Amino acid sequence: MAPSIAQTPTAEVVVPVKAAPGATETKARVRRIIDEEGGNTTASYPNYLPVYDYGEKYPPLEPFTPVDHGKDADPSFKDLLTEGSKIQKLTPTTGSEVTGVQLSKLTAAGKDQLALLVAQRKVVAFRDQDLADLPIQEALDFGGYFGRHHIHPTSGAPEGYPEIHLVYRNNNAWEYDEYLATKNSSVSWHSDVTYEQQPPGTTFLYVLDSPEVGGDTAFVNQVEAYNQLSPALKERLHGLKAVHSGFEQAEFSLKRGGVDRREPVKTEHPLIRTHPVTGEKALFVNGGFTRSIVGLKKEESDALLGFLLAHVGRGIDYQARIRWAPKTVVVWDNRVTAHSAIIDWTTGERRHLARITPQAERPYETPYVPEEGESKA
Repeated sequence: MAPSIAQTPTAEVVVPVKAAPGATETKARVRRIIDEEGGNTTASYPNYLPVYDYGEKYPPLEPFTPVDHGKDADPSFKDLLTEGSKIQKLTPTTGSEVTGVQLSKLTAAGKDQLALLVAQRKVVAFRDQDLADLPIQEALDFGGYFGRHHIHPTSGAPEGYPEIHLVYRNNNAWEYDEYLATKNSSVSWHSDVTYEQQPPGTTFLYVLDSPEVGGDTAFVNQVEAYNQLSPALKERLHGLKAVHSGFEQAEFSLKRGGVDRREPVKTEHPLIRTHPVTGEKALFVNGGFTRSIVGLKKEESDALLGFLLAHVGRGIDYQARIRWAPKTVVVWDNRVTAHSAIIDWTTGERRHLARITPQAERPYETPYVPEEGESKA
């Protein structure tokens, strides 16, 4: 099994679970979605239905040395894009779709090339995959090649496999309706768990159930977001750091009767991040977890951060939209992208996905160097 975090002993606790509207408040140490569906579910993959164990507690994450598998990969992709495969760009700069490749069958060389391709294209959708049909441990073993598994502090997981992060909404997910009632759209650009000292790199999300139409995921290319900035602003942003916080996520989970399996943290990361494989510089801020810019007054921080987040959100020329279909696996590089689920269906259909989230290096930046012909004027 790929490296994971050992569970620490905790005292037996009974935690209140918020009940759905009209239901009575219950108390449980373990909440299972399949029980809430009466034990007879229509989910295509019942073994992936969320379980929330209120007794699970994990220690703080310790630093580790990751391996950048894309660094020495063959750029011809001969072990990844073999005969019979097809790759098509979704947009000129961002996103590709691949058919004719089975990810679970890749050799080590093919996995290295996968890491390189995803770093270059930022997000790649692979169709007709068997990852969801494998035993969960085999799927984790595959993902563990790319880094240490991150265990999410607040999400549900398949029973016995806390390394799997589940994205789940069905007709009874009333808490999402409460959330959307205060917003004009469901857009919520974020990069996963950037409050960690070593946030994720090459990340895998595979579909289990999805609406016939709707529930797509949008991705934004943070390298192109950086490239679109003026030379003067690029230079000014270099050297600045931002605070990324997980406290709000933990608070939101606890308020709605959820779990919090690890003490929340705040971490300072550079505003501009360098990718260790491509050498590209990327804007490293996101609306989900970036709270302030270090060293600036609140008004200054709010104004600059607000501009940068708006710049990312309106960058339609460096965004791509992935439509989910059965047996799709989407692979993206969390270091240089942000993404948002699109909650646009009202039919009550289940949207159920599983994420494998290997951690990468601690974000770092390299000095600003103007491009050839680039002027600060």
